[in-house]
Amino acid sequence: MHSIQTFARGTGFLYLLLVPLGLFGIEYVANLEVSGDITATIANILANETTIRWAMFSAILIQLIHFALVLCLYKLLRPVSEAYAKIMVLLVMVGVPIALLNEASFGALLMQVGDVDPSAKLISLLFDFHKYGIVIVQIFWGLWLFPFGYLVYKSDFLPKFIGVFLMIGCFGYLIDSLVYIIDPNFPIKLAIYLFWGELIITLWLLIKGVNVEKWNQKNGN
Repeated sequence: MHSIQTFARGTGFLYLLLVPLGLFGIEYVANLEVSGDITATIANILANETTIRWAMFSAILIQLIHFALVLCLYKLLRPVSEAYAKIMVLLVMVGVPIALLNEASFGALLMQVGDVDPSAKLISLLFDFHKYGIVIVQIFWGLWLFPFGYLVYKSDFLPKFIGVFLMIGCFGYLIDSLVYIIDPNFPIKLAIYLFWGELIITLWLLIKGVNVEKWNQKNGN
């Protein structure tokens, strides 16, 4: 009993780590770009080089934690449906290397800015490359939530409403990616308003864990 509850709470803790790391590792660097003013952007990068390197480290750490998280969720939710649990893991496994490779653009960005005569056009290109990399990986950040939400909904040992919120959250990421490809200047980001499922499942696992009796029934114990 204590083993699966401890495991569930540990899984919730891994999920919780993604929040501060994501805000720092993904959002911070993106905010350094001054739209339409590459000179100000270069000045921001030069003034924050050490912080940017830490942000890159955080972004890499996010992917490693995400990979560990989905493996923990696989163990937790496999008794519900092994097929859906494998799909969930597969979608994360596709997204993680894309996100890791995307950080290489910021490594190249720092090298370029450090040159005596940095190319404004190349720096702008590297920023755009990173933004579109996020758009692509965001598709997988959304897709994995659907099998995850379905497994939670069907589990009986976690609340069904969380599963519904997770599946809805899937479409927030997907729509945001599609809209950005069509119109990068569109001001509304749906994922910000549809992330409640991820927030609630994090807190639920961390505080409440799972219904051990029902988990054991699903697991055949």
